[in-house]
Amino acid sequence: MDDLELQRHLKDLRLFSGSVDGTLNADSFVAIDAFLNFGSVNVPRSWSRARRALAAKQLVCRQNGIDVGAIDGLMGPQTAFAFEVYEARQQGKPEPIVAARNRRAPTAPSPAPGAMVPPWPRQAGVEAFYGAIGDNQIGLDLPYPMRIAWDTSKVIRRFPIHEKVHDSAQRCLEQIAKKYNGSARSELGLDLFGGCLNVRRMRGGSAWSMHSWGIAIDFDPTRNSLHSNRNNARLAQPDCNAFWEIWEAEGWLSLGRARNFDWMHVQAAHL
Repeated sequence: MDDLELQRHLKDLRLFSGSVDGTLNADSFVAIDAFLNFGSVNVPRSWSRARRALAAKQLVCRQNGIDVGAIDGLMGPQTAFAFEVYEARQQGKPEPIVAARNRRAPTAPSPAPGAMVPPWPRQAGVEAFYGAIGDNQIGLDLPYPMRIAWDTSKVIRRFPIHEKVHDSAQRCLEQIAKKYNGSARSELGLDLFGGCLNVRRMRGGSAWSMHSWGIAIDFDPTRNSLHSNRNNARLAQPDCNAFWEIWEAEGWLSLGRARNFDWMHVQAAHL
C-alpha cells in the first residue's frame, strides 16, 4: 500500500480534504492522527511521521478484514503480506497465498541415514500433539545474538518456543553457530529473527498458523518472502544447504525445500 492509497482512504472517510497526490504533508498527518485515534490505536509521542503513516496503513488493512497483526508502525513480514493482500483485492487479482500454495516443487530432501528424526506430527495433528495454541511455551536461550528482522536496532538473546521442540531447536541453533561464524550468519541472514510464537491464522486461510504453537521459526523474511523461490530466495542458495540439513536432521521441515515458497520458514510439523 502506498501513500497515495492511504490518502484516498482518508479522503473517502472525509478526514482529509487536501489533494490526493501521494505527498504526506501536514494536513495528511492531521488526518492520519485522527484516523488512528478513531481506530483506538495508541500512538506514543516518540513515533515518527513515517511510523504513524505505516500504522495507519496497517489499520486500513485491519478494517478491511485482513490480518495485519499488531498495529505497531513497523514493516514486519505479516504487515508486508497484508499489504500484498490489500493490493490484490484492490486490483481484483487472486490473493497471493493461492498461487504460493499451488506451486509445485520437488519433495523435501530426506534426512541423512542415521539422523535423529523426532516424531513431529503432521499439521493436521498438531493440536493433539502440542496442546492448545499459545500454551506450553518456555524461553530458548540463543547461542548467538539475533536481530529483529523489521527493526534491526533491536537485539534478542532468547525467545519463547514450545517446550516439546525447545531442546531440538536449541541443538540446531548451536550447530548453526558452530558451522557459520558471525560474519557468515550476518551475510546469510541467519541472525535475522522473523518470529516464532505468534498466535494467528495462516496467511490467506482460516487454519491456525504453525507459529500459533511456537513450533515454527522464520529467518530473514525480507530476502525470503512468502513468494520467494529457488531463484531469488537467499536461503535457497548452495551456501545455505548446511543450515537446512541441520534442521532436517532433527526432523524439522523447510517449506522452501518442500514446496518452494516461504523460504524463511522452518517448522516442527510435517505436511
